[in-house]
Amino acid sequence: MAGRLEGKAVIITGATSGIGEATARRFAEEGARLLIAGRTVSKGESLARELGERVVFEPADVTREADIARLVDSAVKRFGRLDCMFNNAGAVTPCKLESVTEQEVRDGLQLLVGSVIFGMKHAARVMKDHGGSIINNASVAAHRFGQGDLLYSAAKAAVAQLTHLAGVELGAFNIRVNAISPGAIATPIFWGGSARAGQLSNEENRRKQAKLEQNLARATPLPRSGQSLDIANAALFLASDEGSFVNSHDLVVDGGRIWQFHERANG
Repeated sequence: MAGRLEGKAVIITGATSGIGEATARRFAEEGARLLIAGRTVSKGESLARELGERVVFEPADVTREADIARLVDSAVKRFGRLDCMFNNAGAVTPCKLESVTEQEVRDGLQLLVGSVIFGMKHAARVMKDHGGSIINNASVAAHRFGQGDLLYSAAKAAVAQLTHLAGVELGAFNIRVNAISPGAIATPIFWGGSARAGQLSNEENRRKQAKLEQNLARATPLPRSGQSLDIANAALFLASDEGSFVNSHDLVVDGGRIWQFHERANG
């Protein structure tokens, strides 16, 4: 039986850990041809080898438009087309309003917003002839106070709005643009990101993961923490033909967390 993404050509940024890695694994299971990108070369190359001949890795810094353009051109050269672009790469941007610096603003917005803008720009230029699906990683921080710091929350709100607007602009070309707003998903981003996780032993990472899952489960109406696979499955729906009439939508996947917070804040 053919997979739900059989033969489709996909780019996933930030694919060497967390949500990006889980999505790469899920998409590969469903028959996609994948170009996975990230900054950790050893992990990216190892993952590509593990997932098989349909998957290739290319290093990229998504704060540089030239790197994003290169990824898109490479996917078209390798696969003949591009069917889905998952603008997933990102990081936390801890800052406080009273102490935030110009450099923090520039760096944070370039990573969290600029990479999405240029990801959509370059994916759209090669999708206009045949259509496609663009997926942007937003966050529940875009919707509610207290889900992220000031700069991160503002940037993710921008991603959600950009998604709505781009979907309207590109819909005429049969290009669907949607976002996913994950809730508190148990990934290494909570203890310093993939770079920090790579410095810890497997046992240390397992302990941190288990503790994080326990804490997040207590903060979510559903009695468990979110997993990267939950987001990967949402991305699969949006990338596949099953999501062919979904456009300009921000899909919240958080187990009801933001509504629980809203009720407590206003109760």
